Amino acid sequence: MTKDEFLIRFNLLQLTESEHNYQHPSPMRSAAVLIALVESDNDEGLQVLLTKRASHLKHHPSQISFPGGKVEKEDKSLIDTALRETFEEIGLSSDAITIAGQLPPYQTISGFHVTPIIAIVASSQTYLIDNNEVSEVFQVPLQYFLTTKNHHIVVAHKGGRQHNVHFLPYKHYNIWGATAVMLKDLIAQIN
Repeated sequence: MTKDEFLIRFNLLQLTESEHNYQHPSPMRSAAVLIALVESDNDEGLQVLLTKRASHLKHHPSQISFPGGKVEKEDKSLIDTALRETFEEIGLSSDAITIAGQLPPYQTISGFHVTPIIAIVASSQTYLIDNNEVSEVFQVPLQYFLTTKNHHIVVAHKGGRQHNVHFLPYKHYNIWGATAVMLKDLIAQIN
């Protein structure tokens, strides 16, 4: 899928209902992530930028995620949070990023109220990884996620309530949880 095809679909179609059904029982902290779609240098279409979190982190160690994090008091908006965190984690400058919109916020099991910010990144960039937060940066063709056979759901129980845990395996990566459901919702919006 090209950048123009994505933007037309993303802006014209509305997400009818989120696949996300987890509700956190206590107060949550605000956070934002950047779903960066990188324009490929060849004819492969848009690529989804993902990170593997460092193994020593308190929240979600070694998990596949989008760059992002909690809102700080100096952030003027959730977009500022996503851009700041992306720069801190992988060195991607806001100059290379064009914001396209956002998805509805998600509640995570770790107590965060996360808003995904959708963006286009012009061609491949050089990343400067903060090894205290990220162990790897990689890209997955957006086209891969458009195939429903790649989506899996496991029903889980927490606090006496049932919720769905989403999985999108890719090569040796296991993309799951909030990251997977955000991708599923993004795909639902553009399909």
